[in-house]
Amino acid sequence: MGLPLRTEGHYTYADYCGWDDDQRWELIDGQAYAMAPGPTRAHQIVVGEVFRQIANALEGKRCQAYVAPFDVRLPRGDEADDSIDTVVQPDIAVFCDPTKLDARGARGAPDGIVEVLSPSSAQHDHVRKRALYERSGVAEYWLVHPTDRVVHVYRAVDGRYGRPDVATFDGSATSAAAGGVTIDFARIAALLP
Repeated sequence: MGLPLRTEGHYTYADYCGWDDDQRWELIDGQAYAMAPGPTRAHQIVVGEVFRQIANALEGKRCQAYVAPFDVRLPRGDEADDSIDTVVQPDIAVFCDPTKLDARGARGAPDGIVEVLSPSSAQHDHVRKRALYERSGVAEYWLVHPTDRVVHVYRAVDGRYGRPDVATFDGSATSAAAGGVTIDFARIAALLP
């Protein structure tokens, strides 16, 4: 099942900034996708614990982690912010280049992104967002499946994602893009209901 579109049309960051805050949206190539409804408890446990582990490991270092909602504007070139037609809110985004960060969130590709899947967003995250993140230059894209307790780690090589590395919730996974941070998924599994 895909996420619902706002309406037919082409939207930009200027439009997005004027929308009501009651509903969260993402723009991909000018199309507005409604964010999944309130996340499950398992989703929140996984996002919270992965973020905590990353943020703790990065304390005092150049890279910084941000948790949704946090606007990541992905321009195609040097267009003005209001003309950008792709704005996403990854569950977790890691930036090692502080020049990409500003008062509105970030402009430019994060070094790493973690998306925790829910049934309503799985197809969107696996297909549409993976292609977007690859095109935008995200070095690492992690898809975390709380139900299946598996993690797919896509790493860009020469600008392309190959086959993902797969980790399970009985071990750990290390992010090269986030300065070698290792996430202890066994600890996360112990926290899940």
